[in-house]
Amino acid sequence: MPYVHDTLTRLAKSSPAQSEFYQATEEVLECLRPLFERAPHYLDHSIIERIVEPERQVMFRVSWLNDAGQVKVNKGYRVQFNSALGPYKGGLRFHPSVTSGTIKFLGFEQIFKNALTGLPIGGGKGGSDFDPKGKSDNEIMRFCQSFMSELYRHIGPNSDVPAGDIGVGTREIGYLFGQYKRLTGRYEGVLTGKGLSWGGSLGRKEATGYGAVYFAQNMLAARNETLSGKTCLVSGAGNVAIYTIEKLYELGAKPISCSDSQGTIHDPEGIDLDLLKQLKEVKRVSLEAYVNERPDAHYISVRDYPENGHAVWHLQGDAAFPSATQNELTEVDARVMLANGVSCVSEGANMPSTTEAVDLFLEAKIDYGPGKAANAGGVATSQLEMAQNSSMERWPMEKVDQKLQQIMSDIYQQCATTAEEFGEPTNLVLGANIAGFRKVADAMIEQGVT
Repeated sequence: MPYVHDTLTRLAKSSPAQSEFYQATEEVLECLRPLFERAPHYLDHSIIERIVEPERQVMFRVSWLNDAGQVKVNKGYRVQFNSALGPYKGGLRFHPSVTSGTIKFLGFEQIFKNALTGLPIGGGKGGSDFDPKGKSDNEIMRFCQSFMSELYRHIGPNSDVPAGDIGVGTREIGYLFGQYKRLTGRYEGVLTGKGLSWGGSLGRKEATGYGAVYFAQNMLAARNETLSGKTCLVSGAGNVAIYTIEKLYELGAKPISCSDSQGTIHDPEGIDLDLLKQLKEVKRVSLEAYVNERPDAHYISVRDYPENGHAVWHLQGDAAFPSATQNELTEVDARVMLANGVSCVSEGANMPSTTEAVDLFLEAKIDYGPGKAANAGGVATSQLEMAQNSSMERWPMEKVDQKLQQIMSDIYQQCATTAEEFGEPTNLVLGANIAGFRKVADAMIEQGVT
């Protein structure tokens, strides 16, 4: 089918130099081939041409004062990609690597991830190339206030509800929300990931990590296995990684690794979760300090990483949870992992595995949960926060966690059933993309040309 080539060629002209966006688009379109052979009416309605173009893109200047009184300038983004199923929903990422292409790839993935949750939310994403690392609380507050002074015009509790992502935690959401309230005079659920004392949901911070583990649990249960007793490899050291590690311990597994931008920790006895939380959630320092408290642990600097690879994935383990950032797991890593006996991969980050790595996982027929399915627990619980805000309620952790477990089980079943329907029962990438696409495409067709 020429639509893949034609679409990518058109995007290269209209959205130049956005390789991550092309990668995400190509993966989805390639998976849709068998669907279009059975249901060519999706092509008749120009769904492909429409779904790869955002409904709206906002780019803006963010000027703010540092503690020395100097004016600094960053770029801000919000991409409102698709609202066929509900209000735009997707996080804000503050990281120096952020570009318009990064935000578009994340927003495109969010469309299908949100569709898989079964909840009424569309796809969007936003952020800035601002780096919170090394900044004082006052500098971060001033940046967030300046960022929201532009963004507030484009969001609302029934139109676009941002959340957090890399570099945007409860602190940043608090500063953003405070400025939104100051500008609009309204106290409403326009952001998720809020503090628990002012509208946040119990379980939201843990949800992405917990959800990735629940997804792995479902994959393993299908072959009568559990996580109990398994050695697990986890990358990252933010919310996703921390709460992946926490849930793995609760289910009897042993997570032995974590990582940040400076290096990797390998703790053969199991990651000290309390120490990790202290370093990353309280002190906000490098993981290198971990070995000062755990002398049997090993610190591997990024300078010592394998060529074209990541030290985490070269450790011995049974299951892997990529929870850091996009394209962190390469073909080199995948080959080593498979040789070392890893038989389950559940992605907590967005598109953390390169195309070549994914191909190897699918070829080996291991349990592989792609990010748009395995890490959907975060956005699902964000929607649960929206529901609580709308009804002026606060649910107990048990209720939120029960709903999260059910949502992750439903997502797995959708992916597995759809993969089976199209003759590739072990290919959850195919299942996730087709299941998510059908929901969005059917809504778009029913709503006419928009």
